[in-house]
Amino acid sequence: MEERRKKIIIIVGIPGVGKSTLISNATELLQNVGTTICTVVFGTVMFEEAKKLGINDRDQIRKLSIDVQQKLQTMAAQHISGLKGSTVVVDTHLFIKTPSGYYPGLPMNLILELKPDKLILVTANSEEILRRRKKDNTRARDIISDEEIKKDLSVSQSMISCLSILTGAPFEIIYNHDDVIDSATSLMVESLKICK
Repeated sequence: MEERRKKIIIIVGIPGVGKSTLISNATELLQNVGTTICTVVFGTVMFEEAKKLGINDRDQIRKLSIDVQQKLQTMAAQHISGLKGSTVVVDTHLFIKTPSGYYPGLPMNLILELKPDKLILVTANSEEILRRRKKDNTRARDIISDEEIKKDLSVSQSMISCLSILTGAPFEIIYNHDDVIDSATSLMVESLKICK
């Protein structure tokens, strides 16, 4: 009998859209009804590898050379591909703003290694994102203008559609506006249920 392949769902969004909060809320609700989901944060896996290079702050990763970032990404993708479980949710970013410009968080070699079954983009209004970033004391967030956030949101939508074309995985956009996190969480739960 052929072993059932695990499902990989990649969830992305620029910093401040509330992606990690939505993922946490949705996976908790699903686990409460007996659904087993393994959630992994791509950047955390990269950071574990970066620590071996003497990096002691996760937010320093985006300032490393592209070569080093590529090596860390490859190691993270291989780790995630080897995870056990029927459904693996990958919390990551479509791009990283580096001194060299936009660097893809999921370049072609990585996305083909991961072989996602579904892609989900979490988004919000630029004003909401800016406000959330200013309030976030837990990370070294870059505070940029409303116009730059709008540009990043546009780049995100272009990139998610490109990843869908490359992988054949369908994509969905979930809007996480202020004061409607329950609604956005419900949409995330339904989206994750469909992929089981």
